[in-house]
Amino acid sequence: MSANNPQQMLAMLNGLVQPWHDAVAKPAEAQCQVLTRLLQIYAQTDYGKQHHADQIQTIDDYRRAFPVATHEDYKPLIQRVMAGEINLLLNEPPIGWAVTRGTTKGESKFIPMTPTDLKMRISASRAMINFVLQSKRFDLFQGVNLNLNFPSIVGKVKVGEREVEYGYSSGIYTKFVSKSTPIRSVPSQDEIDALGGGKTQRDWDARFELAYQKCQNENVTLVGGVAPTAVLFGRYLKRAHGVYPRDLWKTQIMTLGSVPGINTRYQPALNALYGQATIREIYGTTEGMFGQQRDEKRAWVPNYDLFFFEVETSAGIKMLHEMKAGEMGRLVVSTPILARYKIGDTIRAFDAPYFRCIGRDRWFTPIVYAWEEFQSFNFGKL
Repeated sequence: MSANNPQQMLAMLNGLVQPWHDAVAKPAEAQCQVLTRLLQIYAQTDYGKQHHADQIQTIDDYRRAFPVATHEDYKPLIQRVMAGEINLLLNEPPIGWAVTRGTTKGESKFIPMTPTDLKMRISASRAMINFVLQSKRFDLFQGVNLNLNFPSIVGKVKVGEREVEYGYSSGIYTKFVSKSTPIRSVPSQDEIDALGGGKTQRDWDARFELAYQKCQNENVTLVGGVAPTAVLFGRYLKRAHGVYPRDLWKTQIMTLGSVPGINTRYQPALNALYGQATIREIYGTTEGMFGQQRDEKRAWVPNYDLFFFEVETSAGIKMLHEMKAGEMGRLVVSTPILARYKIGDTIRAFDAPYFRCIGRDRWFTPIVYAWEEFQSFNFGKL
């Protein structure tokens, strides 16, 4: 992308977000197209063949043929893929293995990442691109993205006779895909990986120091990554160097994910540390990048052109785009790797096409969400 050719830049940026906007305008049509593409992928795998993916014509057919499955259901299949049975779930070899930062019943989840999957994860940049198109702040691309992502390699796990390297999805994504995004990330993912995969305070201080040394003389216009990590980095700078990020850089936008409440609970701390940067929420998990904030309304908009979204509600299973404002449910996603995967998150619908992930799928999540909305004087407002 050349900054000397504004028309070329504008065409490229619009090309990255227009499929998203088109799908949001016609979600039912977009979801049917996505399902068709996914079924073509599933038909190439043993799991898909077992469920007759090549014979499915409609959404109802899909629901009858493929069960809703949790990670516990998929776990034995994933372990077999890790042991070498690639075709069981994948139609192409994995480019990396992602491990969750959280745990499921005390165990980290391992999720394969394929070339197709990685290309889809570039959708997270849509939040930043849409901001640039709306604000006309094309000077953002003259700066760099402060890379606070987790390592792409943190260890090895032995499965059968094989040893498999694994890391965090954000690091794997940055390592393989960031070259195709319109802004440079500093430090590079290779530099972060060279520090190792430790999780101690000392390990994180080393990563934060690397980020400071590499970026202190750069024009940091974007901060992307995990919201709590961004907060911890800002506090580290004050503790170690006596400055806040706002003293060093004029950050335009922060595209952050990983936790609920980024625009409410985390917003005061983020703006105190980084200045009055625009905050845009990313809804992404180890399994994929499922949506991002597109405007000033403090909720994310699904990537209806990339993934197939269903939701379990008190009224039964339905499409995500069929939810009414105020309705809550448990998200079920279909990705190129996982069919009808119950991801374990509770979703709240606002006026279409806006949603929030309010927490994990637990009975008390709506109560905690309501209390946090009250404490932040948000009261469910966008």
